[in-house]
Amino acid sequence: MRILLVEDDSALATAVVEALTKRAIDVDTAENAEDAWQMMGVAQYAAALLDLGLPDGSGLDLIARLRAAKNPLPLLVTTARGAPEDRVAGLNLGADDYIVKPFDIDELVARLHAVLRRQGSLSGGRIEAGNVALDPQSGDLYVDDRHIVLSARERQLAELLLRRAGQVVSKRLAEDQLFGLSDGPGSNAVEVYAHRLRRKLESAEANVRIETIRGVGYLLRTVR
Repeated sequence: MRILLVEDDSALATAVVEALTKRAIDVDTAENAEDAWQMMGVAQYAAALLDLGLPDGSGLDLIARLRAAKNPLPLLVTTARGAPEDRVAGLNLGADDYIVKPFDIDELVARLHAVLRRQGSLSGGRIEAGNVALDPQSGDLYVDDRHIVLSARERQLAELLLRRAGQVVSKRLAEDQLFGLSDGPGSNAVEVYAHRLRRKLESAEANVRIETIRGVGYLLRTVR
């Protein structure tokens, strides 16, 4: 899962990124509303953590802009503004939840997961397709009862495909979720990880298959 953190306090942003990364959540960062808007236009995120007090305006304006553009991106507001009227304003404009600074990182993660579950972007338990199962909390992948060792990128791709089993996952979405905007994937990076994951599933006699849809992306299909 890759999210966007919109926060102008560099020390806080660094601490949040480190804490979320330890919990298998990848994070891109933006320091102002305009950068966040541009990043949301070129990358697909699972959610955004949005501070309201930004150097180029209020985060409320960014929420209104996103919702006016019919962008359904789940938004969790993180701010020092704890007054009821501030919370109500954000929620009325389309924020999905609100957490007041200073916050506990475990509560932040719990609220993020709750927002994604409500949006249908995150399931609460194991993700399964055929005889393959992934525990999204630990990142452990199993074929029947056999544990399959994956690299971090392979696990991210497996989770993305399993969550969308039977649906085509675009190459762009895979690149965004695996690499974000900061890592700069090579032209065939996703193909490399898809190939490695496909071989591991085949070697373990999984009854799912990763198909390459030329020019579009990838499809995880259950086979008999």
